[in-house]
This record gives sequence, structure tokens and C-alpha cells, in this order.
Amino acid sequence: MTVDIAAAAQEAGTVRKATEDEIPRIAAALAQAFYDDPQFVWIIPDDARRLRILERAFELFHRRAWLEQDEAYTTDSVVGAAVWERPGEWKLGIGKQLAMVPAMARVFGRYLPRVIRAITAVESNHPEELHYYLPFVGVVPGWQGRGLGAALMHPILTRCDDESLPAYLEASTPRNRALYERHGFVVTEEFRLAKDAPLLWRMWRAPARQD
Repeated sequence: MTVDIAAAAQEAGTVRKATEDEIPRIAAALAQAFYDDPQFVWIIPDDARRLRILERAFELFHRRAWLEQDEAYTTDSVVGAAVWERPGEWKLGIGKQLAMVPAMARVFGRYLPRVIRAITAVESNHPEELHYYLPFVGVVPGWQGRGLGAALMHPILTRCDDESLPAYLEASTPRNRALYERHGFVVTEEFRLAKDAPLLWRMWRAPARQD
């Protein structure tokens, strides 16, 4: 079911920081949003298992990597989320990475090698300049195309402008790329997670106001 524009606009007006008790619902919303994403189809080709694996994965990463930064945004009905990482804090330390491996193995099972390969490719040319990083923003399918993705990004993009800091992300589809371009991001590089994986685009947004 696709919601109407008025309902979506009302929901967009409720964007706020997520709370810890909402993590399972946020994980479920992101899993639905990325179920058909070409990158995740490549990583987890099993259609029957992908949704459940993604739910568990998003919850794991939220609790172990994103929660302490407290920069996840959602809506009152938790129909989507934007997860940001603060300047200089996008990369997990080696200790945290190693500590997560057993849990990741339980979540991803035989797909763990592809996950590690994907993470390595994504991090391989990550900008060193201080910036806000958006690893994930997603909206459940019935609410997509109604401005909620933009609303979820708005708090941090506004902060970027206020603090004269850039933002960075990777776009996984042409549709997402077009959304980000409308909000000031420009493509800096095309790349793939592997030779047989779909294209990704690294994108950078300069602040609207710079010191």
C-alpha cells in the first residue's frame, strides 16, 4: 500500500532522533527499504532469507556501532531512518571490529565473506577530510517517493551548513543518486564491491555556508 502525499507530509513533520528502544523497528524498516537494493541482492542472493538477515544485521550494527554516536533519525511511525556518523568517527577501531566478527558470522552465515569484501571496498577510498557520513537512509516501500528520505536527512544537512562541514555517502542506485544530487551531493567516483557487483557512486556535499 502506498500512502498519499498528505499523510507522508504529516509523517515527515515528525522527524526526530531515534531512541534506543526503537532499534528493532528501525532495523525492520531499513531491511524493507534495502531488500531489493542491488548491492544487498549481490551480497545476499537468497530472496527468502535476505529480509530476516538484513533485520538482524541492521540491529547488530545499530547497537554495536551507531548507538553511541546518537545520530540516527526516524519518524513517529518509524517508517524509515537516516543513520549518520560524526566527523572523525566513521571507522570502527580494530578492537570493535574483531569483537563484532562472531556476531556477524551468526547473522550472515555463509555470506560473511561477501559482507567483509563489501565493507573493505566501501572503506577503501573513504575521504580523510572531516565530514558527516551517511551510511544508510531508507524508507519502507509504501512510503517511498513522498519526501521522507529528504526529511530524514534534513537535520544533519542543516547542521553541516551551520558548522561549515561537508557530508559524504555512497549511492547504491541511480534513483538514490538523483535524490542526493537534489540535495547538493556530487559524484566523486564510481566503483564496485567486486567485478560482478553493481555500480556504486561515492558522493560528496560541500556545506552551503563555508568559513
